Amino acid sequence: MHIQTFLDQQKWSGFQSLIFTMMFLVAFFDGMDTAVMGYIAPDLIREWQISKADIIPVLSAALIGAAIGAIILGPLADKFGRKVLLLVSVFLFSVGCIFSSFAENLTQLEILRFITGLGLGAALPNAVTLLSEFCPAHKRAFIVNTMYCGFPIGAAGGGFAAAYIIPHFGWESMLLISGVMPFLLCLCMLFLLPESVRYLLLINTNDQCIPQILGRINPSATQHHFQLEDRSSNISMRQAMRTVLSAKYVVGTLSLWICFFSGLMIFYGIVNWMPLLFKEAGMPPHLGPMVSGLFALGGVGAMLNGWLMDRFNGNYVIAICTFFTAICVALIGPAIDWSLLIFIVLMISAGTLQNTAQSSLPVLATKFYPTEARTTGVSWMCGIGRFGAVAGTLCMGYMANNNLAWTQIFTVLAIPAVVMSVSMLIKNIAEKAAEDRNTVTDFAKE
Repeated sequence: MHIQTFLDQQKWSGFQSLIFTMMFLVAFFDGMDTAVMGYIAPDLIREWQISKADIIPVLSAALIGAAIGAIILGPLADKFGRKVLLLVSVFLFSVGCIFSSFAENLTQLEILRFITGLGLGAALPNAVTLLSEFCPAHKRAFIVNTMYCGFPIGAAGGGFAAAYIIPHFGWESMLLISGVMPFLLCLCMLFLLPESVRYLLLINTNDQCIPQILGRINPSATQHHFQLEDRSSNISMRQAMRTVLSAKYVVGTLSLWICFFSGLMIFYGIVNWMPLLFKEAGMPPHLGPMVSGLFALGGVGAMLNGWLMDRFNGNYVIAICTFFTAICVALIGPAIDWSLLIFIVLMISAGTLQNTAQSSLPVLATKFYPTEARTTGVSWMCGIGRFGAVAGTLCMGYMANNNLAWTQIFTVLAIPAVVMSVSMLIKNIAEKAAEDRNTVTDFAKE
């Protein structure tokens, strides 16, 4: 029996819910640890008596590490397994975050945040891939998008927690909490998380192992011999990279890279700098982390997007979200002069649209790439995209240091959202052209 046929025939089980919960928590702590530096930046600047320019390398260190981690470590899951890489990456970012709380100077903090980033970059692509390979096809987008909501919820939860924890216990405590919790999750995954059955088939593992894992979904699995529904085979990392950049996938790959890059420019430009800019503008100290948290929390809209992507063209769904994101982001700057309420409403709207689209890109990528190159494709997209986070942080830092007006800042931030819409439309055109070519080829063979 094909693995996907078996998964499609079963009701959602408690075992799949356990996998979902662990992957959701990976995304949650990934979001919290990624955004935490933006929340502690104002207190770090005050306590260490440093400038805004000095904090930029610290904000960027984890993002650069995450980009490298996704590009280099992420694809190793296609060679050594999803579970192994997940355990290594979660352990790496949890320990890095714990040690960051004991940093005594900027150099130490930059190095530790870079190490933390290596784990952060490799974790989420593998979580997305592993969960998607346990999902029924007709619900995959909804389930994976719902799991990915953990990232913006974690980033938002970190902002809400920081508003209370930092004034009472200091910025170090926020880093310590952000590291200890994923470390405990790593211990749980070591004993409870299964390896991807698709990966096990890909490496021709003992057949008995696969029915035992799937038997936890339905005991009838032990009566079957399983195989992949496509002609996937275990290939080297170099071959997987060639697949991702082959003529069949290259336009879609570049579109996904550009889209993910542009989206993270917006997300990290706002999350990393809003707390500091709000404090400089004379607003209440807790308001910056709260507003950044509300922007990040908008990612819960990915659940609706997942439902839509299971029924409609995912490229169009994301393109529509990002088009309206551009409008909302462009209006945020002028809204500050209109009313604080309108500003917050626009911030939440922009966050909902932007993070919904961003959270939907990994599931779009898992559908796009074949099994043998899936983690490589998703990891590279996330890795290239993480450089967008660096670009957004640096761009926002440049504008903040040059005292640009709020209207100018948010007009610039709206441009990447337009780029995202165009990228998705190009990807859709390329896919339709490929389908037409395949149809002509099949007709010629007949």
